[in-house]
Amino acid sequence: MKRILPILAIATVTMILLSACSRNAGADTKVTYADTVGLAQFREAKIKEQAQQVVYVPVKRTTTPRSTNNSSDYGSGSMNTASQNNAKTAEKKGWSKGAKGAAIGGGGGAVLGAVINKKNRVAGGVIGGVVGAGVGYLIGRSKDKKDGRY
Repeated sequence: MKRILPILAIATVTMILLSACSRNAGADTKVTYADTVGLAQFREAKIKEQAQQVVYVPVKRTTTPRSTNNSSDYGSGSMNTASQNNAKTAEKKGWSKGAKGAAIGGGGGAVLGAVINKKNRVAGGVIGGVVGAGVGYLIGRSKDKKDGRY
């Protein structure tokens, strides 16, 4: 009984954490509301307005040697519409690498902490889980920064 209790406690905490992080928690109940303030029309107008905006992107030109002509060479720029840049600003979905690292590190640390501390497995599991989650988060966060997620 003394050996089963810490394992059940760790499994229960892990299941609670994993179920709390579910992205489809409220997917069963979908509520629709009537558009009383005209939000849909506002959003459509905003999208059309953004599609018509023009973004100026300067282009670096290389200069070539000219003859004794004293004319100045002014650089020109290229024009891009804002709709071409929408692919870069798309919202990233799913778990961040920091969250994945914290979950994996917390679970692994809890198991290792319970195995290492044989006198008090619950305390070892809790301490190991907290330390593992912190280390896992830091490693995942650095990967997120390299990927440009944040």
